[in-house]
Amino acid sequence: MTSGAASQAPGAARHAGDADPILEIHALRKSYGDFTLRDASFSVPRGYIMGLVGPNGAGKTTIVKLLLNLIRRDAGEIRVFGLDARQEEVAIKARIGFVHERPAFYEHVTVAGMGEVAAPFYPDWDRALFRRLAAEFDLPLHKRVGALSRGMRTKLALALAMAHHAELLVLDEPTSGLDPVFRRELLERLSAYIQDGKRSVLFSTHITSDLERIADYVTFIREGRVMFSTTKDQVLERWGIVKGGPEMLDADTRRFFKGVEASTVGFTGLTDDLEAARRRFSGAGVVIERASLEDIMVYLGKGCEATRTCERCC
Repeated sequence: MTSGAASQAPGAARHAGDADPILEIHALRKSYGDFTLRDASFSVPRGYIMGLVGPNGAGKTTIVKLLLNLIRRDAGEIRVFGLDARQEEVAIKARIGFVHERPAFYEHVTVAGMGEVAAPFYPDWDRALFRRLAAEFDLPLHKRVGALSRGMRTKLALALAMAHHAELLVLDEPTSGLDPVFRRELLERLSAYIQDGKRSVLFSTHITSDLERIADYVTFIREGRVMFSTTKDQVLERWGIVKGGPEMLDADTRRFFKGVEASTVGFTGLTDDLEAARRRFSGAGVVIERASLEDIMVYLGKGCEATRTCERCC
């Protein structure tokens, strides 16, 4: 099985609902402080990588915490491996691996010791696999955790998450602040992890370039709302950027875009219908191109204020 939608044969990409879901989230709601997660719904199919993307503060970590029952949901449903996440919490967590942006460990314990600390919590803990992963990640078993660099701590967290043959890896901003070499290594490791078609990854991040490299599916969240959840290929095929002169931007044109940035010399608009944009704006002086995930994140952030069409983007 291929690791990314882009590597599949043309037309082979499937919608998440067409594959056996390893994670199902429906109408999930949580309010605290001045933030509300509003009826979030999406699913992660078995054997694929789902990127959960959005700007900082969008609600990505809230979803991860709700999935792990670190906070209690106000409404909605979460099912993992077909089990209710609240009622079957212990059984589910035995089959999940979790990596946080800043993993917390016992600082005085060695790398090998952290493996022994984790082992009793997982019925399928594999000591040999943990030691093999530590060797592959260049983690000295005798070294105390407090002496590890940030990148090495992330490697340790990943080894601990994978050493019990986790069926679902949940990663919350694991590459934030890491150097490009280790980020590439981590992404390659995740791609290899799902090769058997039985395991999946939920990868929460605001670093869109990571998702463009390995994700099969993308769920985009902004201000507590899921804007879309579909295959990465469909996102990159449908969404586009239109650049034109200021004379082309009027009230009707603004309503066409999900987000727009304008100045006295021209405008740049984001559309979720690239073919319609080509029909409508084709002509001299107009540039139309595919949008990257970063473009989508940036211009959706400009959507409500710039287009004044909140009923469309929110």
